[in-house]
Amino acid sequence: MWRKASAAALLALAVGYFYHGGSELPEQILTYIGLPNIQTPPESQKSLEQVVSSAWETLITLPTRQWSRVAVGVNACVDVVVSGVGLLQALAVDPGSGLNHEVLHSKEDLKEAFIHYMERGAAAERFFSDSEVFQRIARAAAEYPGAKLYVGGNAALIAQKLATYPDLVVLLCGPIGPKLHEMLDEQMVVPPGSMQETDEYHLILEYKAGEQWGSTQAPQANRFIFSHDVSNGEMSSLETFVESLEEFDPELVVLSGLHMMEGQGRELWEDRLKEAVAAISEIPRDIPIHLELASMTDKDYMNSIMQEQVMPIVSSIGLNEQELLFLSQAGEGPHAEMVAWQGIPDVGRVSDILLWILEQHGRIEPSSEADLTRIHFHTLAYHILATVDGYWGNQASAVMAGARVASSQACGLQAVDPGKVELKAPLEFYSSHAEPREQLSLIPEQPVTVWRRGNVTFHLTAVLVCRQPLRTVGLGDAISAEGLVYSEFETQQPF
Repeated sequence: MWRKASAAALLALAVGYFYHGGSELPEQILTYIGLPNIQTPPESQKSLEQVVSSAWETLITLPTRQWSRVAVGVNACVDVVVSGVGLLQALAVDPGSGLNHEVLHSKEDLKEAFIHYMERGAAAERFFSDSEVFQRIARAAAEYPGAKLYVGGNAALIAQKLATYPDLVVLLCGPIGPKLHEMLDEQMVVPPGSMQETDEYHLILEYKAGEQWGSTQAPQANRFIFSHDVSNGEMSSLETFVESLEEFDPELVVLSGLHMMEGQGRELWEDRLKEAVAAISEIPRDIPIHLELASMTDKDYMNSIMQEQVMPIVSSIGLNEQELLFLSQAGEGPHAEMVAWQGIPDVGRVSDILLWILEQHGRIEPSSEADLTRIHFHTLAYHILATVDGYWGNQASAVMAGARVASSQACGLQAVDPGKVELKAPLEFYSSHAEPREQLSLIPEQPVTVWRRGNVTFHLTAVLVCRQPLRTVGLGDAISAEGLVYSEFETQQPF
C-alpha cells in the first residue's frame, strides 16, 4: 500500500517538475516509477532537420584559396519594409482580383500586381512610373506602424554580407545617399563618385504564409518590391564602378541591377545596355564576374541580356525559380510552355533548364568564347549549383553554405535552429524530366546530391525552411554571397 502511495507521490512530483519547466528528472525517480528517461535523443532518433543541420556544420569548409578583395556594384538603395496588406488597407485600397502588370502606373495597378503574386507566394519587383504617386505611397509606408528601414539593392546587400568576413576587403559602388551610407558596414570601401545628395527608396511589401486579404491567401511568405528609382534604373553608377576597379584590383567582381533598366522602356534600355556591355567588357577576363539576376517581365530585354549582350561575358550567375523559368520562356528553352511552377519546382525540369543555359550561353567547349561556367539556383526548398567541369572548386560546401544562410537568416538567427525549420525538399527525384534520366536520392546525413550531364556537374542540397520567417528580403543575395565566399575559381583552365 505504502509503495503505491509513494509511486503516486513520485508521479505527482514528476508531473509538477515538468509543469514548472524542468526538462530532465533524476534517473532514480524515473526508474522507480517506470517512466522512460527523457534525454538527448540518440543519432537514430534525431529529426531530419537536426541531421541535415549537423551534417552542414561537419561538411562545410572554406576553400584553400579564398578571395581577399571583391568589388560589388551597382544597385543600392534604402528599403522600407512594411506589411503589404496593411499598407494597401492604409491607402484605402479594397481587395479584388490579381492581374500582372509589367510597369505600375497607379495604386490600382499596385493592388492587382500585389494580389497576383501574393496568391502564388512568389517574389516580384516592378517599376512605378508616376513619381508623385510613388512619393505619396512612400511617405505612407515610412509612417506606417512597424515600418523598418534597411540597406537595400542587390549589390548593397551582397556587399554587406561579404563584409561580415573580416579578412575580405569589399568595394561597393552604386547611388549611395546619406542615409544608406550611414547604414553600411564601416569597413566598406565606397568610391567618392558613388556618393549622391539624396537616397533612393524601395518599398518592400511583405506577406506571411497563410495571410489572407479578401479572397486571396498566401501559400508561403514572400514579398513584392516596387520603386520609382531613376539612378538605379539607368545604372548610372556603372562607369564609376568599372573605373574604380583598376585602383581597387579585385579578385572577383559581383554585378547586379540590370533588371532595374527594364522599367525605362525599350528605347532607353536598348542603348544603355550596349553602353553597359562596353563598360563590363573593359574588366580583365582573368577576373571572374558573377551576375545576380532579379525579376523581369520583358522577353526582348531578357533575350538581349542572354544572347548577344551580358551573359556571354560573365563567369557565374545567380537566380531563383521565377527568373529561371522566365529565362527559358524568353529563349524558347526547355519547359518554356509552362506558365508557372506548381509548388516545389521539379528538380528534373530545373536541371534541364540549367544545362540548356550552359550549353547555349556558356563555356561547355574549351574553344567557346563565352565565359559562363557556373549557375547558382535557389528556390524555397532546395538549391543547385551547376558548373562546367574544370573551372570551380569546393562547390559542395558552397551550395550547403548558401542553404545554411537561407535557413538561419529567414528566422532572424545567426545559426540554424532545427526546431524552427522544416525539410521540404524532395528526398527522391530525377536528373532530368525526360529519358534518359537518373533516379537520385537526397540523404540527410550527406545532404549534397551530385550528378553529371556531359561535362556539367550538379550539386543539390536541401534548405531547412523557416516555419515562421521574420524577413524574406535579401535572402537570394545572401545565398549568392555565401556561395561565392565558399567557391574557389580554378585559375588553371582546360584549354
